[in-house]
Amino acid sequence: MSRRLTGTIFVFISAFLHAVRYISAAIFGSSTVSWNKEIFESLLASVGNKLEFGANLCMVIGIIYLIWAEVEGKKKK
Repeated sequence: MSRRLTGTIFVFISAFLHAVRYISAAIFGSSTVSWNKEIFESLLASVGNKLEFGANLCMVIGIIYLIWAEVEGKKKK
């Protein structure tokens, strides 16, 4: 598997984890009658920070792999 593909997969996983975090908060709040910013922020807090940490970690790893692939590509030329 190439480094570009690996980096792209990690970036995709990061985007997926970000989406899962917000969807989970929306599902938690599906029974509320009204919505506002404070309620949604408290729902995000109830989901926790593990998804956010995992998403950020995957994003950093993906970017590192993509940069690594570009640097190696330029060295070969």
